[in-house]
Amino acid sequence: MTFDETTPVTVGELTFDVRTAGPDDGIPVILLHGFPENSRSWTSVVPILTNAGLRIFAPDQRGYSPGARPLEVEDYTTDVLAGDVVGLADALGLGQFHLVGHDWGAAVAWVTAAHHADRLNTLTAVSVPHLAAYGGALQNDPDQQQRASYIGLLRQPGKAEDLLLEDGAKRLRAMYQGGVPDAQLESYVAQLSEPGALTAALNWYRAMQADLSSLPAVTVPTTYVWSDQDLAIGRVPAEQCVEFVDGDYRFVELAGISHWIPEQAPDALAAAIIERINS
Repeated sequence: MTFDETTPVTVGELTFDVRTAGPDDGIPVILLHGFPENSRSWTSVVPILTNAGLRIFAPDQRGYSPGARPLEVEDYTTDVLAGDVVGLADALGLGQFHLVGHDWGAAVAWVTAAHHADRLNTLTAVSVPHLAAYGGALQNDPDQQQRASYIGLLRQPGKAEDLLLEDGAKRLRAMYQGGVPDAQLESYVAQLSEPGALTAALNWYRAMQADLSSLPAVTVPTTYVWSDQDLAIGRVPAEQCVEFVDGDYRFVELAGISHWIPEQAPDALAAAIIERINS
């Protein structure tokens, strides 16, 4: 089976589409995608990881997999999303594993590391820093407040869907500009254009709670990868991330790279992941 294909993995009443790659006896790594993407975001990263002997599992997360698309906003809180990660690991027969997440996938990875540390060997978070650093910047840093102003729109049911999908999903397509190859962009748009899919993805934003900023520090060995041309995440929360990691910590800054790190800088990202796993 190639990374282009998915395998159904059932967790409770939900069925997730999961892409797998690498040797069957390789070190297990779970990759969590962000918004508005899917597991194909890792396409250029995965060959480098598998060449290093890693066994990759990349799910289309809750709301993105058609078989895991509940209707209620409360079905998309971060504790539920982190529970999916552990549930998938259980269903895949993984005891401990390495966890990598980008964007919203990073947010879920931080929550998983904070509350299920016994299951993780390492964490590599990409773009989004520890949620306490992010939440603090939202309260105190005008730059980050401006960068996050789009979230208010995404939390508006109906209005956000209409704006993103009208005119052939013109605004949705614009979000990827400059960082995502056309083939991946079209796969993202097609999946999010399915009935109910975009609403499910936006429910991640609509389920956000203020208590995210009180997330405990993580203790697992952690690498945080941030790009200095990220329009959504500023330097203040990126540099404050270290304050919320009590384990071994590395900060990797990528110059001249946009928010779309897995698609735009796969070599540098893969190197950071491999270095963390092998350290």
